[in-house]
Amino acid sequence: MAQIGFSGTLALIFVLLIATGTGGFYRLAEGAKRRIHVADNLDDVVDDEEDEAWKEWGKKKSTTRPQFDPPPDDFSNMDVAEMQSEMLKRQVGPVFGFAKLRIGPRRTPDMVSEIAMKWSKVARTGGIEANFMGVDVSTIMFTMEKGQDAIELQEFILSQPDAYEVKIGDQFFRRPGDPSFDEVFSKHESEKSGEDHDKHSEL
Repeated sequence: MAQIGFSGTLALIFVLLIATGTGGFYRLAEGAKRRIHVADNLDDVVDDEEDEAWKEWGKKKSTTRPQFDPPPDDFSNMDVAEMQSEMLKRQVGPVFGFAKLRIGPRRTPDMVSEIAMKWSKVARTGGIEANFMGVDVSTIMFTMEKGQDAIELQEFILSQPDAYEVKIGDQFFRRPGDPSFDEVFSKHESEKSGEDHDKHSEL
């Protein structure tokens, strides 16, 4: 009798396990049968997430030649800066130059390389195809394949907080009112040597 009771209990447990397992299977099958239906008629849906700038992002600039813009016939009414600007507008082919960094905290060559790498990445996100590399602790050299973008590159460099002066060819560019880098550097060196002289005289 005890054996029948034990086997009956086992049978009951087995039946319960099968029932719960089967019930779970049916629930999964019902879930798989449900589908989300998207209507084919999407005329009333407005997609305003993408604007023109988003569509243009990441595309290379068109290589179509700009309309011919001849230089002015008379340069006599222009000062040197205006003449240089006119010449830079018509620059074609590769361009290279140098950017002088602001005088301030002492930089290591690794710090200058990090600045150059950051400028390269930021310039590319803005569509400027230029490469920057550190030359010494105060100078970064840049190269650019498309010289017609030189003005945009010059503006980009001068917008960076670490940059002080840009040299493209024989032309120097800096923010309005700033003296040349050489003047600032010589003033900094004379102040530094004066401080060193004062320290030695105190000893």
